[in-house]
Amino acid sequence: MRCPYCAKTADRVIDSRETKDGATVRRRRECEECKRRFTTYERVEDSLPLVVKKDGRREPFDRAKIIAGLRRACEKRPVPASTIDRVADNIERKVIDIGEKEVESAVIGEEVMVALQKLDEVAYVRFASVYRSFRSVNDFMKELQDLLADKEKR
Repeated sequence: MRCPYCAKTADRVIDSRETKDGATVRRRRECEECKRRFTTYERVEDSLPLVVKKDGRREPFDRAKIIAGLRRACEKRPVPASTIDRVADNIERKVIDIGEKEVESAVIGEEVMVALQKLDEVAYVRFASVYRSFRSVNDFMKELQDLLADKEKR
């Protein structure tokens, strides 16, 4: 493992623990060179499907893109980073559980929307405004009205 601080590859594992869901091992490491500590996560590599974009392009599933979208939506909101990671894990697991070699990007986007709606309404509306390409204030208001109607049903 390359040290993120000095880029040397000599390190030692100080502590290893399974995460709560048991799907990942968290390791604390110390660089032999600069003596700084860092954390790595180890998980089983699943064969992830290709994502079929709206324009027909195909690209490998990228968990980092989901996390980036969630972080953007949750910026300046009271949502811990650990919760964002958990949501990304759940979405990744759902994509794997579909069991297909290809998954439409819309399926992933809708999973993100569902998760954000439960997590933080402001983050949900932020994500929806980009994901659904709101073109006017009326589009925005319609989404807010739908959100309020869903909330009243619960």
